Amino acid sequence: MYKIGVIGDKDSILGFKAVGLSVFPVTNSSEAENMLKKLSNEFAVIYVTEQLAKDIVETIDMYKDSRFPIIIPIPGNQGSLGIGMQGVKKSVERAVGADILFNQ
Repeated sequence: MYKIGVIGDKDSILGFKAVGLSVFPVTNSSEAENMLKKLSNEFAVIYVTEQLAKDIVETIDMYKDSRFPIIIPIPGNQGSLGIGMQGVKKSVERAVGADILFNQ
């Protein structure tokens, strides 16, 4: 069985514990980066709040071509920064070869 974890500030991620996910509260990007590296060996999916993900892009990019873990940015309690949607756009462009979602 694959494990799913959530990294972020305590207020943003505590609700995920109620649905059975493992939560890992951190207070800054350095802690988030260290936690992500630690969890990468045993978790298949890791959600990271966008407020932290924007500061650890290089670390997240280390895992983008590997099978596991899948790292998914999610909005925190401060709202969305649009990072998750940018990732979807890049993935679609990479797969299809053109911007078919946001072509304006």
